[in-house]
Amino acid sequence: MTGTTVTGRLGALGRAELTLFVRNRTAVFLALLMPVLLIFVMRTTLEEVGLGGSGLTAAGASLSGGIGIVLLQVVYMNLVAAYVARREELVLKRLRTGEVPDREILTATALPAGLLALLQCALIVAGGTLAFGLTAPRRADLLVLGLLLGTVLMTALAAATSALTRTVQTAQLTTLPLFLISLLGSGLFVPLDILPGLAASLCELLPLTGVMTLVRAGWLGGVPAGDVLGAALTALAWTVLAVFAVQRWFRWDPRR
Repeated sequence: MTGTTVTGRLGALGRAELTLFVRNRTAVFLALLMPVLLIFVMRTTLEEVGLGGSGLTAAGASLSGGIGIVLLQVVYMNLVAAYVARREELVLKRLRTGEVPDREILTATALPAGLLALLQCALIVAGGTLAFGLTAPRRADLLVLGLLLGTVLMTALAAATSALTRTVQTAQLTTLPLFLISLLGSGLFVPLDILPGLAASLCELLPLTGVMTLVRAGWLGGVPAGDVLGAALTALAWTVLAVFAVQRWFRWDPRR
């Protein structure tokens, strides 16, 4: 390890992780193309079925929901496989024998995926504003807060999920529950306002719901201040729980 500072160590490990990521064609496809395909599919679907009295257009719902898809696929699902692969290849174990603290190892592994996700989200917002007639972000601070909280939360949940994942192949199964629950219940494409009262209240407690509320409030507006505060607290609480789970149960040794 050539870097002797935190920045140097993170940079060196991050570059190595980026090289491994680029070599994985499946991961690159899922990260770059799948969110775009889902956005267009959901936009077409939402234009046909309508959004009731939610106040959202099909373009607004699909593009803001696309940000959630990026966080789930590029950060969460990709990182679960990455952590498991590095663990089973003894990379994590070897890194722990050096000067790099555990938190830096986990952070460096997540850097390429996190930065790529933030870049994709920025492009979605820019594309929605310039090409699809959506408003420019009404509260950029809330949008940035939602994106940063979402990236950290998905990273921590990925590290925690990797402890339950035996192989890279089974990562597709262990990540599926959170993906489906978030897709259906966290307001990615279907606003919670159009759900029945009890269902909406339960869905507000899901891990990604608070992040999506912050994203929509920051970009499209129309979210009451009390809901914004509740969303931020929910996202923060899930982040704390996920970090605790990582500290308690993350596995550094291969599961033989």
